[in-house]
Amino acid sequence: IGATTENPSFELNNALLSRAQVYVLRALSNGQLVNLLSQALQKTGSQADDEALQLIAAAADGDGRRSLNILEMAQQLNPEARLEAQDVKEILGDKTRRFDKGGEAFYDQISALHKSVRGSDPDAALYWMVRMLDGGCDPLYIARRAVAIASEDVGNADPRGLTIALNAWDALERLGTPEGDLNLAHAIVYLACAPKSNAVYRGLARARELVASHPSLEVPLHLRNAPTKLMKELNYGAEYRYAHNEPEAFAAGETYLPEELRHERLYQPSNRGLEGKIGQKLEYLRQLNQQSPLQRYPEDGE
Repeated sequence: IGATTENPSFELNNALLSRAQVYVLRALSNGQLVNLLSQALQKTGSQADDEALQLIAAAADGDGRRSLNILEMAQQLNPEARLEAQDVKEILGDKTRRFDKGGEAFYDQISALHKSVRGSDPDAALYWMVRMLDGGCDPLYIARRAVAIASEDVGNADPRGLTIALNAWDALERLGTPEGDLNLAHAIVYLACAPKSNAVYRGLARARELVASHPSLEVPLHLRNAPTKLMKELNYGAEYRYAHNEPEAFAAGETYLPEELRHERLYQPSNRGLEGKIGQKLEYLRQLNQQSPLQRYPEDGE
């Protein structure tokens, strides 16, 4: 029989897990903790006020062993007297809730925070942010995650999200806590309320897949610089069209991907927020490409 506060899926190998029966022990409710404490008092012949037991149960935060430890420490202050709420308060100090800075509870809570922002729920996002801060999490860690969320889940639907997240990080470093917590909350609420898009995230993933699945494709000659005479003789930069000299600053019919990948579309904007307008512009530019008599690969019909 083994017991652990860590998730056995991470701490034990599959061979051992397949031969073992795993029982998940859930946190106890305050009522269950009070019952546990009452049984302990009966066995020792001690007495305690209901308010004292409620304070211990709240401080134990679902942990039966922790509740018994607090009870024992409180009784040591005055072993002969009835335990009162003030005795409990003296030994609790600034006890925090259950929160392991590197274990499962940590990752569960940051996952809940991230998913709450992604799900556009500012109330839940604020709750999980405060839960982590209350448990002793470094607020700069949450600030860094907010910056990641700004690009992963908001992206070009509202590019201001990244600026606000970075500004909150900077303000938090300058102010520290607790003043800087407000800046962090500002960013978290803004990101939760912002329109959402993971189009850039998916585009980056697709680009990585293409790079990994293809050989090192050559840069098209018209996109290469030609700083030497030999390079010019080899047609480096030949037929390159300077976009600023073209109507609407767009070289209609030109292509910039390697020829083998010219049909790929990595970035596919959503129709939400600013990205909706970006998508409309890209569609307009594609139409210009299709209508242009200067198409680089006219056999494609584009």
